[in-house]
Amino acid sequence: MIDRSVPKTTAPTTFPGKKSTPRIPAITPSHDQICQRAYELYEMRGRQDGFSEQNWIEAEQELRARK
Repeated sequence: MIDRSVPKTTAPTTFPGKKSTPRIPAITPSHDQICQRAYELYEMRGRQDGFSEQNWIEAEQELRARK
């Protein structure tokens, strides 16, 4: 019997002659680093209550953006 199936090919992961770019690992700040920066933001706001979640998110974003 003759096998008439189409051979399966896989697409190359890179193009010939193209150098792959190494991935830079994401910077993950520690809980303590985020806590410290969030407290600094709290103090900068004049110790106003009601912004703890916003301070935390802002602190985390700032620390992740650092290189």
